Amino acid sequence: MTATDVLANAPAQLLPARELMAFTLASHIMLVPFGVALPFITLLMHYRGLRKADPAALLLARRWSAVMAVQFAVGIITGTVLSFEFGLLWPGMMGRWGDVFGLGFGVEAWAFFLEAILIAIYLYGWRRLKPWTHFWLGVPLPLTALLGAFGIIAANSWMNTPQGFALDSTGNPVNVDVRSAVFTPMFGPEYWHFVVAMFLTAGYVVAGVYAVGWLRGRRDRYHRLGFCVPFTVAAILTPVQFMVGDATARAVFHKQPVKFAAMEIVWNTDTHVPEYMFGRLQEDGSIKGGLKIPQLDSILAGFSPSTQVTGLTSVAASDRPTTTQATIAHWAFDIMVTIAGLLILLALWYGWCWLRRRDLPRSRWFFRCAAVAGAASLLTVECGWITTEVGRQPWIVYQNMRVSDAVTPTHATSLWTMFGIVVVVYVLVFGAFLGVVLAMRRRWRLADVGFAHPLGGAPETDTPYGPRPELTTAGPKPAPPAEPGTGRAPGGPE
Repeated sequence: MTATDVLANAPAQLLPARELMAFTLASHIMLVPFGVALPFITLLMHYRGLRKADPAALLLARRWSAVMAVQFAVGIITGTVLSFEFGLLWPGMMGRWGDVFGLGFGVEAWAFFLEAILIAIYLYGWRRLKPWTHFWLGVPLPLTALLGAFGIIAANSWMNTPQGFALDSTGNPVNVDVRSAVFTPMFGPEYWHFVVAMFLTAGYVVAGVYAVGWLRGRRDRYHRLGFCVPFTVAAILTPVQFMVGDATARAVFHKQPVKFAAMEIVWNTDTHVPEYMFGRLQEDGSIKGGLKIPQLDSILAGFSPSTQVTGLTSVAASDRPTTTQATIAHWAFDIMVTIAGLLILLALWYGWCWLRRRDLPRSRWFFRCAAVAGAASLLTVECGWITTEVGRQPWIVYQNMRVSDAVTPTHATSLWTMFGIVVVVYVLVFGAFLGVVLAMRRRWRLADVGFAHPLGGAPETDTPYGPRPELTTAGPKPAPPAEPGTGRAPGGPE
């Protein structure tokens, strides 16, 4: 069954609905690592600053908290759009199955509100709370971020391995077991794979900013600390993620064998199945291109060449991904694994130099690779979601509801128009986000050399606690002259 056949037999509104959902998901997922992991990295730097009385660490933490707030504001927009799209684009799924798996979305919504309140308190507290009180009030922030991830992954894992319900005579779910619906067979593997990916990605992206500064000759303590803390977090988690990802793929092998067949482009059920790095699945089941490694797929799946791997042809053509969809899932999976392997090498390079000399690597190539690692990590996040969603096709609820049965009856032309509007809005929103972050960077850079921002406002001080002095381009303003005969400045204390 080819992709052309699928589109020809599907409702006209299916393609624009899927394209719109794919675009908004792909856009939103780029912000998620910072929403989930940046609070933890910021608090880690904050703790270091307080524990060691380090002004540079405190300054970094305060600046990262400002970026965190801006990112959260943009995430509100993209996340809200996604929430509406579930109901507008897929009413068939939400109408029938919402009572079963909707708790996950409810948990995510509560986590979202809690995170908004805590971010406001954390930003407010920099100038108004005692240092350690301020820090401890920020500690719940990473926990709320993890709670939000819990809700979203609970909903997605249920779509992959639905359970916790029975079906009545009309095919509607009854006797819902909420606990079983939340903790599905794929929940644990998906959740930990996702969370570690978020922390790893955020660490590499933040460190990459300071790696670029290092390459441009900014070798001060501020840039060194800004690189080392997030990069160390990411480097420690990289081999952990490789193992977690391997366990997750094996869970897919056991719980979603047809999806695993798509990920590995396995056509016929067999043992001694080879592993293909990249390659394209053809309509006759042959594979064109790619690097073939004999028996490796069976070994990876069950630790033995004699492990039987289920093929795509084990189910009817209408119940499995098309060859095009299987190839897309396979390439996304292979890109993810390849980048993970390269990041392990980068982490080992960093660890080796640190253990030998207690110092950063001296090669400029290391920092070039570190600067690219952030973008590469974001790409792996995108590939992970592509693998998860495309590999599940044609099911929106695995083996219970097809995507075509859940799609909205809205006319296709209206959906294409909506798609165009969303693209324009997202370009403006992300452009504004980038503009704000760049403006903050320029302000901070001017502050670091002791100059006020040309548009007004005082630069940063060495430490974020306490009042800011009024500064000009010539430096601190001189104190006002004392009142004659009093020895004190006008308006000063008696």
